[in-house]
Amino acid sequence: MTDLSLPVADTSTPMRASHVPAAVAPVTRAVLVAATLILIGLIWDIAWHRSVGRDTFWSPPHVVEYAAAVIVGLSCGWLILRTTFAGSAADRAAMVRFWGFRGPLGAWVSVWGALAMLTSAPFDDWWHNAYGLDVKIVSPPHMVLLAGMLAIVIGAMLMALAEQNRAAGETGKAARWGYAFAAGLVLLLLVTATFEYTGFPNLWRGKAFYQISSAVFPFALAFAARTGKLRWPATATATLFMLTSLVLGWVLQMVPATARLAPIQNPVTHLVPAPFPVLLIVPAVLFDLIYQRWRDRGDWRLSLLLGVGFVAAFLAASWPTSAFLLSPLARNPVFLADQWDYTVRLGPWRYEFWDSVDSLREAPRSGVKAIGMGFLVAVLLAAASSRLGLAWGKWMREVKR
Repeated sequence: MTDLSLPVADTSTPMRASHVPAAVAPVTRAVLVAATLILIGLIWDIAWHRSVGRDTFWSPPHVVEYAAAVIVGLSCGWLILRTTFAGSAADRAAMVRFWGFRGPLGAWVSVWGALAMLTSAPFDDWWHNAYGLDVKIVSPPHMVLLAGMLAIVIGAMLMALAEQNRAAGETGKAARWGYAFAAGLVLLLLVTATFEYTGFPNLWRGKAFYQISSAVFPFALAFAARTGKLRWPATATATLFMLTSLVLGWVLQMVPATARLAPIQNPVTHLVPAPFPVLLIVPAVLFDLIYQRWRDRGDWRLSLLLGVGFVAAFLAASWPTSAFLLSPLARNPVFLADQWDYTVRLGPWRYEFWDSVDSLREAPRSGVKAIGMGFLVAVLLAAASSRLGLAWGKWMREVKR
């Protein structure tokens, strides 16, 4: 197993990869549930801000998010303490040591995430009291919160990954799907974090959309293709991401809500969901095909093929779909189109393409700006992102504790 500087793997007793404490499995399930709740709370919170505005700290989405952090902290903390002080020698040898304590690698990452999330809570409340409403998702307390969420989701994925790498037979089949779901949560979090730049279909013909997408999403598809043990691992990850995103959108739009803060430019009666999710299934299928065909040709060559394939497939899927999502045919609850924040003054710009999300707040610009060399930059970014994903995936294949 690849050595890590932090946490430090214990070398005093030989590790038995096939042996793990019995308590690891239920804690893995608890962390996966908590990671799911975090994504539900996060997407609900964004919809809440778009529909209701800034509310009290104890708004329902916040309660869900921080309750999930508490679940992670308690379950992983209990597992670490139990293994350290009440586990057998074999139990302790099968875990990762950090500061003299023993626990699964994913549990250590998740505990850090829970601490970051709980630390961000009073920071975020103070920030709003001092500076007022959120203008953008990006703010210092939100970055601390997002880092904590990312750590918990990655920790859940690492715990599911270790279970997949250890399992066999029917147990292995369930573990493979569990890992694919956890990887899908990571992808959903990455998509949510880039929402302002990739979320609206109005942006799907601008170079910034393709460049930001190419810098972020191939990383997740590449490590999923390399580490997943399903027949089509990247495709399964992207499919689970898309299904989760759609289900959340379909449910949230049915929840009654009204704006509570001025200015109210667009009176809403229900929560405003995120738009139709970015189409990552198409490049994911191509990633699986390319990886299965050329995985023995060297990672640099493979990453270049994946980069070209991602941009080509993503362009082929997103460009025509964006036109459909701006058309009257998509203005229904299934495709989640034409649903806007309560602060937005509605106009014909809703059905035009933008260069940036600032078109919501400033004079919108219609038409498509020539993107020229932008696609070449996107290919290079996608190749670099794929290379990082393959490298991380190579290490992840060895994780068993």
